[in-house]
Amino acid sequence: MILVCGVDEAGRGPLAGPVYAAAVILNPERRVNGLADSKVLPPERRELLAQRIKDRAVAWSVAWASVEEIDRLNIFRAAMLAMRRAVEGLPVAPQEAWIDGQHCPELPCPARAFVDGDARHRMISAASILAKTERDAEMARLHERFPQYGFDKHKGYSTPEHLDRLGRLGPCEIHRKSFYAVGVFFQGNLFGQTWESMAESLRIRSYRLYCEAMKLSTAVKRLTEFDFRARRLKREYADVFAARDAAPHVDMVRTLLRTARADLRSGEKSRS
Repeated sequence: MILVCGVDEAGRGPLAGPVYAAAVILNPERRVNGLADSKVLPPERRELLAQRIKDRAVAWSVAWASVEEIDRLNIFRAAMLAMRRAVEGLPVAPQEAWIDGQHCPELPCPARAFVDGDARHRMISAASILAKTERDAEMARLHERFPQYGFDKHKGYSTPEHLDRLGRLGPCEIHRKSFYAVGVFFQGNLFGQTWESMAESLRIRSYRLYCEAMKLSTAVKRLTEFDFRARRLKREYADVFAARDAAPHVDMVRTLLRTARADLRSGEKSRS
């Protein structure tokens, strides 16, 4: 029988913390029931399954890539690096690796990629559970160092709570500077010069306006929808647009939206 390991990562999307990966070779004679994509399992169930996987698998390994590596390499390459480290860390060498997603890292064995593999293949499901539980545990440990950000609750993802705290406090050393919601604090020190002097409520609102504008400028692909959402954004953040102290940030948002709109309009003209 060919020894196949499942491989998956956790933490590609958050604004903070390392990205984790796991590799698992399941033992067909010691079945683990209830395996599924870690994202659909409640935390208590994930923890129980993680321990069963560790107890019953032929071999398992967990690895990570640091925040520094994420910022230096980009998140995709850092996730691939974490996957490779996980496979290379297995105490039993696999003959083949099955990877969740569309891309395979460079590995010492043949590899195959499966879209939605964590929902379709048990060994990838097992890897997703180990990667998720280990990363959650790391974020809980990091919460003890940086309790003001609430990492134990949102695990570094861009939840409203996390964005509000970023808008109030600015980033810490485990935030990923290569992600736009964090990198804005280092753009010509614009936020550093004017942001700290604002009233706290305006500081948070101004930062959230930038994040929403950046999301709009990158996610929307149709001009009519863009215009509708841009008008709604200006209504929702009318207080920020009217605040004199927020003028440098508002100018940045206006430029961002103007550039995005021009690109969309140009693209639609070229297709017509």
